[in-house]
Amino acid sequence: MHLTWLDNNSWLIEMGEQRILLDPWFVGPLVFGNLPWFFKGERRTPRAIPEHIDLILLSQGLEDHAHTPTLEQLDRSIPVVASPNAAKVVQGLGYQKVTVLPHGESFVLRDRVAIKAIPGSPVGPFLVENGYLLEDLRTGTSLYYEPHGYHSAMLQEGTSVDIIISPIINVELPFIGAILQGWDSVLDVVRGLKPQVLVPTAAGGEIEFSGVLNNVLQIKGSTEELRHQLEANNLATQLLEPEPGKRFKLELKS
Repeated sequence: MHLTWLDNNSWLIEMGEQRILLDPWFVGPLVFGNLPWFFKGERRTPRAIPEHIDLILLSQGLEDHAHTPTLEQLDRSIPVVASPNAAKVVQGLGYQKVTVLPHGESFVLRDRVAIKAIPGSPVGPFLVENGYLLEDLRTGTSLYYEPHGYHSAMLQEGTSVDIIISPIINVELPFIGAILQGWDSVLDVVRGLKPQVLVPTAAGGEIEFSGVLNNVLQIKGSTEELRHQLEANNLATQLLEPEPGKRFKLELKS
């Protein structure tokens, strides 16, 4: 298996000889609700859109997961698997093969990779978006992705995975609480799933953020603190720090 972190929540996952583009953002700035004064993300380093994509996988319908300017540049014939909310975005853009994946349901890509939707991040009071469990059907290698640090009991009941992609820090608003709750949840999910490898997502990379919201955000936790926590809890999980834009191979024990 190979992974390439493309900043923020964007990943290229290569498993089962398939190339899966996850929550892509490549084109233009990241803006919520067309309000750049409120929050804006811009790349310091341009990223080329990867070629030969077998599947686009979308966890949420928000702009940092279903980024409309990027999706407008991708080939509309590429199959898409998406949360119900994200499916509305790509359907509105004219994508031809969209599979809506509610919680608990699965999709199999070319008899190579099984993708199961897991309850993920709450967005407002009535919507819970998707996390995903991916399995290479030839080797049994598995990967779990949830971009905001909300880990469902559905996944932890007797499940073990090889790789977790999850935030490891909290991003918090004063008087409101965590937007990302990675620091609050990552140790528990590692204890429960016992992955060989943990890979951070959703923060850092070669991105510059600005706007009113960015000025009041607070960060809790760090890579170094988490390494100490893993060691103190006798957890053998390897914590990786991927370099943005650099493809790397995951060496897993059989």
